[in-house]
This record gives sequence, structure tokens and C-alpha cells, in this order.
Amino acid sequence: MIDVLSLFSGCGGLDLGFEQVGDYHTVWANDFKHEACESFKMHFGNVIREGDIEAIDPYNDHTIPNCDLILGGFPCQDFSIIWKQPGLNGSRGNLYKSFLRFVDAKKPKAFVAENVKGILTANGKKAIKQIIEDFQNIEPGYVVIPHLYDFANYGVPEYRERVLIVGIRSDTGFDFHHPRPTHGNGDGLLPFVTVGDAFRGVEKVPFNNEHLKIKARTEKVISLIPEGGNFTSIPQDSPYYVKGMISHVYRRVKLDEPSKTIIAQGGGGTWGYHYPENRPLTNRERARIQSFPDDFVFYGSTTEVRRQIGNAVPPVGVHAIAKALKPLFFDKYEHVDLENKLRELKSMPFTQRYQLIMHL
Repeated sequence: MIDVLSLFSGCGGLDLGFEQVGDYHTVWANDFKHEACESFKMHFGNVIREGDIEAIDPYNDHTIPNCDLILGGFPCQDFSIIWKQPGLNGSRGNLYKSFLRFVDAKKPKAFVAENVKGILTANGKKAIKQIIEDFQNIEPGYVVIPHLYDFANYGVPEYRERVLIVGIRSDTGFDFHHPRPTHGNGDGLLPFVTVGDAFRGVEKVPFNNEHLKIKARTEKVISLIPEGGNFTSIPQDSPYYVKGMISHVYRRVKLDEPSKTIIAQGGGGTWGYHYPENRPLTNRERARIQSFPDDFVFYGSTTEVRRQIGNAVPPVGVHAIAKALKPLFFDKYEHVDLENKLRELKSMPFTQRYQLIMHL
């Protein structure tokens, strides 16, 4: 088995995606949110420690096992392009350094860190440059290869752009390459998985599937918005016009396409809305969009479950990268001089290296 440490685990979407492809097993995890930890426990067992990661010492805490791989999604709010974007200057922006400490202490063969697209532009691109440099300088050296994914291109019924930062320990000689898309409109690709595909039979699922109560006016507002539309579909002179700051406001799904990105929080009008029914999506519908299986039950209130689902990595979206990494842990690959590649990457102008992030 491939032993995995999980950081900033949330409800466990990233862990689930890796475990679904086989051979990966989470042996220790951490999150500070009680409800997310309870959800995690229901599916992965009592391996998660609830609490502040900054208070945990991975160098001297001998209850934390060694591992082959570290997974995690350090908090993204300070990098998000939806909200303000203080980046490394925000209250959560430097929490990646806790991830850094665990990698330095445990020296895994590889790590995978997930974050929002905004991390690529935060602080005038200085944030991603600093993060790459900090990880690659951990002894004995890590070849750090970030890439921007759209999970719709990997079988998730949702357009969801996220950065996956992969680090390979340089003494392994494993020449990792991010996997190419499996779904889309091009030749040789499987068709996109759509919302209609995802919702098939969802009404029969008994868990996390309650309908929200909404006001009659809200129902009327939704009824004026066509399939795939949002608040901008309502004329400004209409008595039901709603002023929105982001495109998520009163966004209805389009059944023959992947969904727009599911978000974790926000005020009225940001839940995501059904079509043809004039109502918010249930959390189970949101979980289907995020590619969670129906037997994955979430613990907590409706709002808290929404947060867990919206913050999660869609499990199916990381199947390809989990498969691409697997040969590393069974020594089934042709060894290359990674230390030379690391030297080349360090000497490369960052503008050139940035282009490698954006293109396979």
C-alpha cells in the first residue's frame, strides 16, 4: 500500500479520489473544522486529528507516521479571484508553510497540493514563484511541477479550474508529467460528463438531499432565469431584478453541459439553482456535480455540508494524476537524472517556467 498523509483534509475529496484508483491509503490526516473531520471519519476511519495545523510539530510528534505521499489543499480564500486576493499577505496565505514543514519533516517521495487558479496571479505572480522555490529547496530537493487543471476535462460534470502542485523528490529519478485531458470535444476524447448525466436518479438518494425552503419572491426570480442563465437574464426594469456582484448569483444549471463551478459559501442567490425546477440545488445534487458517490454522507447542517462540498476536490478529477503517480511507489519506471532537471528548473527564468505551468 501507498501510505498517505492528508493535510487541510476537509471532508476528504482529494483522499477519496486517490483511494478510488487503488493502492493508496490515508494513514493520518488533519483539519481544524469539526464537521469536516466527522465526515472524514465516516469514510476513512479515525485517522484524522482535529485541530490547528500550526500547533502540530511534524518533526517531533512521533504519533504522525512516515509516508510515501502527502496530499492537501492549503486554504485558498486569500488566493481566490472571486473574493479579495491578498495572497501571501492574507491571514491564511502563509498556511502553505505548514504543508512545507510536513514535507520537510517526512521527506515523502511526492506531494500534491491543490489550490485555486488565483494562486497563479496573486501578489503579481510572486506568490506562486515563492511557493515553488520554498518547496524545491527542501532537502534533498524536489522537482516542483504545478499545472492548471479544469476538472471537466477529467470526467467531472463541472467546469472547475484548480492548480495541482506536484513535487517529486529528486533522488527518486521519477520523471513525472501531468496527464493529458481525458474528456472534451477533441479527437480521441470522451464526451464531457454533463449535469443531466450527474442528476440521473438523484431524487432517490436519501442522504443530504433535503430541499431548501425559499420565499415566493425567490421562486419567482428563479422562474425568470432560463436554463444556464443567471441574474443578468432579468431586465433591470423588472420588479424582480437582482443586483449581483459575481456570475454565481442565481446561476441555473444547463443540463447538457458540465456545471459552472460550485462554491462553498456566499449570501442569497449563490447556492446554485436547478433547472427546470425553480429551486436551489440540494446538497446531494451539488455532491453529484462534484463527483462524490451517493454513499458518501456529509456530517453537519445544510450550510455546513454546502461548505464541505464546495471546498472539496472532486474525487474523479484526480483519478488521472493518481494513476500517473502510482509507478513511483512501486519502482516501475525508467530512472532519469532528476537532480540535473532540478538544476535546470532553478536556473530557468521564471517567465519561461510560468509558461510550463499553463501548458502541458
